[in-house]
Amino acid sequence: MTTALIILGLLLLLLIYGVFIYNSLVQIKHNVSQAWSNIDILLKQRHDELPKLVEACRQYKEFEQTTLQRVTEARARVQQAREAGDIPALGLAETALRGGLGQIFATVEAYPELKTHEQFMHLLNRITSLENAIADRRELYNEAVNINNVRIEQFPDNIVAGMFHFPRRPLLTFTTGDKRDVDMRALFTPSA
Repeated sequence: MTTALIILGLLLLLLIYGVFIYNSLVQIKHNVSQAWSNIDILLKQRHDELPKLVEACRQYKEFEQTTLQRVTEARARVQQAREAGDIPALGLAETALRGGLGQIFATVEAYPELKTHEQFMHLLNRITSLENAIADRRELYNEAVNINNVRIEQFPDNIVAGMFHFPRRPLLTFTTGDKRDVDMRALFTPSA
């Protein structure tokens, strides 16, 4: 009788510990989803602001149309990756979009009248602040993903994670070009 109670008590403790691990993994999974949602909101806001910026630039006939076209195409790729939840594709599309925005910011220096355009400057400042917020949220997202991925690989959490199919999540990474220092001379050289 005593042995049966000890075994029953151990099984109960094991069950309680398993429930604790499961609930902890669920919390971590939702932290990753919340971190992604925060990025998604900012990407959507930037997605809505970019056409206004491009249109403000188009009002100046001489403004580089190829730069505007690149930004528009990159914006579409970011939106597609964002809607599909394709984190690796989003990283690549973000790299292209940030490069195009960098060219717009650099090209503006050649158009002093554009810098005095109130709506353009408001949009430029808004997009810059969104870029900074996105960078901050990327860091939080990658931290949440790292916590998730480590926990589902640690023993005994990996047993519960495997039983309930908790997936690894991809980090939001950037291309090698995104990590390099910016070539300011190339930004100020007109593209062909």
